[in-house]
Amino acid sequence: MRPLAYLITWGTYGTRLHGDPRGTVDRKNNERGTAIVTTDLLRLQHEKSRLKFPPVRLTREQRLSLEAMFPKICERGKWGFLACAVAPDHVHLLVTSPFDPGTIRRLAKRWSGEAMFERFPTDAFETW
Repeated sequence: MRPLAYLITWGTYGTRLHGDPRGTVDRKNNERGTAIVTTDLLRLQHEKSRLKFPPVRLTREQRLSLEAMFPKICERGKWGFLACAVAPDHVHLLVTSPFDPGTIRRLAKRWSGEAMFERFPTDAFETW
């Protein structure tokens, strides 16, 4: 059976690194029922050292703009838009779709990032 909807979540650049005390999900621990990655200060420092740009925290204007963009982004992907919530450091997107959630997440991140660069051009960082 296909799920009724998908809750797709992702963080802004550099704000939710592996080893963070809040816990994360990585490529090895991403199936339902697997444990989250717990606090690991060495891993967190390593992740921070790999950042190419400062972490991105969205302003209120950027969050509202991004929320307004998602119905069109979902239309482009042929996903049924149900809801979204954009916080300073992460995004939640609730959609219906026959497509796999990994593809939805990848495209939603790409297309929303492209739309943000168009709306908020900047040289300060290379990725949202």
